[in-house]
Amino acid sequence: MQDSLYVALSSQVALERRLNTVADNVANSTTVGFRATGVKFEDVVSGTGPRAVSFASSGSTYLSPVSGSMLETGNPLDFAIQGDAWFAVATPAGTVMTRDGRFTLANSGALVTVEGHPVLDAGGAPIQLDPNDGPPEAGSDGSLTQDGRLVGAIGLFAFEPGLDFQRYGNSGILNRNRLEPQVDTQDVGVSQGFVEQSNVNPMLEMMHLIQVQRTFENMSALIRDTGSSVDEAIKTLGSK
Repeated sequence: MQDSLYVALSSQVALERRLNTVADNVANSTTVGFRATGVKFEDVVSGTGPRAVSFASSGSTYLSPVSGSMLETGNPLDFAIQGDAWFAVATPAGTVMTRDGRFTLANSGALVTVEGHPVLDAGGAPIQLDPNDGPPEAGSDGSLTQDGRLVGAIGLFAFEPGLDFQRYGNSGILNRNRLEPQVDTQDVGVSQGFVEQSNVNPMLEMMHLIQVQRTFENMSALIRDTGSSVDEAIKTLGSK
């Protein structure tokens, strides 16, 4: 009898985590460069044979690999990645990977994010442009030219967030590993004057939200029924 209570409780813990990720996805359905979060669950089995009991794990988060749609902005400092790669930016928390290519040119000539973090080149160094030559022209490989001169290149990096990754800001993911530049890769490139939109499907996430809420309510009812059964058993045994 107690096993059903523990199974229901483990399910509620897992559902709470799923609820939080769905809510975060919905909140960021319009965030540029945002990748949806999913949760991977596994059974945790206690005991063996007929007495084995299967519990729900608390789950591990993973990042959706699906790219968002491209939106043309016409802004020469907006960039969208084509293919499986990421931009890298330097932040106080360390190197952060992002698909948000809304960059600006600082007065010093540094290419920075909308939050003011330096954008890194393929060698992991901040990109420095000439502030007097205006916005650069970008090649499909990320190379940047000003007044016909090659002045730098936007770094495009391979990145595997793995399980239980840590977000930074709206669409950034903290990188704890060495940067791996994507060089001479035919299926990876940059489109200037575009941004990548969030890959979240709001309608689908709302359906997930309803399903999680209903399942949570069912588990709550199971816990109440189990508690009532325990109370009745105690009363029956106590009266004998």
